[in-house]
Amino acid sequence: MIRVVLPAHLRTLAKVDGEVELDVTGDATQRSVLDALETRYPVLRGTIRDYRTGQRRAFVRFFACEQDLSHEQPDAPLPSAVAMGTEPLLIVGAMAGG
Repeated sequence: MIRVVLPAHLRTLAKVDGEVELDVTGDATQRSVLDALETRYPVLRGTIRDYRTGQRRAFVRFFACEQDLSHEQPDAPLPSAVAMGTEPLLIVGAMAGG
């Protein structure tokens, strides 16, 4: 079971409260977690990553185990604590501007 924490606006869109728990088939990677998330909550398709390219949206970041995983390859394994469900994968909406 993979635990995912979504930003408030995506929780509202998906109509969920708190963390989301997902069953992920195979290795726990950003791609497999996002695939499972979008399968369970189709309304989130295109909000975290681009429909066509599969690339992470510019103002979305991924964190786990006090590490910024935003620039990791989509198929790189997530930290073992995330894969075991002891730590969540945080999806964070980044801020910009001044």
